[in-house]
Amino acid sequence: MSEHSSDKPWGGRFTESTDAFVEAFTASVGFDRRLYRYDIAGSRAHARMLARAGILTEAECDQILKGLDSIQADIEAGRFEWSVALEDVHMNIEARLTAAIGEAGKKLHTGRSRNDQVATDLRLYLRDEIDAVRAELLRLQQGLLELAEREADTILPGFTHLQVAQPVTFGHHMLAWFEMLERDRQRLADCRTRVNIMPLGAAALAGTSYPIDRAYTAELLGFDAPAENSLDAVSDRDFVIEFNACAALVMTHLSRFSEELILWSSAQFGFVDLPDRFCTGSSIMPQKKNPDVPELVRGKTGRVFGHLMGLLTLMKGQPLAYNKDNQEDKEPLFDTVDTLKGSLRVFADMMPALRVKPAAMLAAARSGFSTATDLADYLVRKGLPFRDAHEVVGRAVRHGVEQGRDLADMSLAELRGFSERIEEDVFAVLTLEGSVAARNHIGGTAPEQVRAAIARARTRLKA
Repeated sequence: MSEHSSDKPWGGRFTESTDAFVEAFTASVGFDRRLYRYDIAGSRAHARMLARAGILTEAECDQILKGLDSIQADIEAGRFEWSVALEDVHMNIEARLTAAIGEAGKKLHTGRSRNDQVATDLRLYLRDEIDAVRAELLRLQQGLLELAEREADTILPGFTHLQVAQPVTFGHHMLAWFEMLERDRQRLADCRTRVNIMPLGAAALAGTSYPIDRAYTAELLGFDAPAENSLDAVSDRDFVIEFNACAALVMTHLSRFSEELILWSSAQFGFVDLPDRFCTGSSIMPQKKNPDVPELVRGKTGRVFGHLMGLLTLMKGQPLAYNKDNQEDKEPLFDTVDTLKGSLRVFADMMPALRVKPAAMLAAARSGFSTATDLADYLVRKGLPFRDAHEVVGRAVRHGVEQGRDLADMSLAELRGFSERIEEDVFAVLTLEGSVAARNHIGGTAPEQVRAAIARARTRLKA
């Protein structure tokens, strides 16, 4: 054996030490150390399984477990010295364990490889992070329901093409956001089922010749089952990509919310006021109150999109099984998790404190002929075919634009000039309140339906 070969746990085959730059370039311990709890949890379970299979003695298993407990305590107390020379979180912990307990520490890696070890660590990590993300989603959803209930009767203009379309209630609008997030929460729950499959025991790629009990290890770690195929188990990163795709959709929704909050809080809209603690000022313009939180969330969305594309590109050309390329999956995953959790947290904190300005919303809803469709529906109920009714109302709107008056501001005589079917009862449907109240069906914007939808939504959140 070369005098240089012992500087790495895998150094027996090598005749010279790793180049110093290559050592730093290939090391991942700078970022994968955050997996330490999961690496130690996996090692505990693996040691127990090896003891049960008779590969370790009970005394050796006990030594390993106590040694791992001590290492975790040192890491969490900041006493653990991470070494780039040891490449990654796995080798750092194993080397410390061997230094602490001797021969028993060298036996821990029996029947496994870093390939199945890191895949297991990632799944354990991501399983916990999905639970944390879903908890933040739930908190934001609950805040939206409170806001929707508080503003169930508040009227604002609904938009299509960013043009005034029809009046809706603010509560109804908040419930639209709620539904987006509910799909996100369900998607993540579904994603979690595929995350919760255990690679450990696949070893490097072909399994192991030792009499291991993978079902027992899976049970100890809370996995639903061991992975069925050893090649796939070590090379699969679908679960990372799928999570990032789910995260990209959540961020898409938060970005859409952000865009509306940015517009609504502007002087041109004036629909809402963001709490001061979620805004900043200008270094030169004293009057400014900038919506930095929603703007930053909108910007961070592109960052998560980039990580998704990077992960897809990372995997697209890899043959089976494990390749060093996969070291590059962690930083985008970690950053996606941190970005998503931070964005959800700030939204969940901000939304319950949002101050709504009903007068500004109502004034905006009274412009733009938002009850034009109600007039068309009124004419249909009077026996006019819809296409003819559409034409009649279109002429009435054109007249209103020329005169600078809304439909509700016109006299009965003016309105009858467009159709003799229009009678005194038309004014009941031309009011904003009458318009929203008329949408009194499941999924409609009527306050009564908003309150019923909130009740159903709360039941769904408890399921």
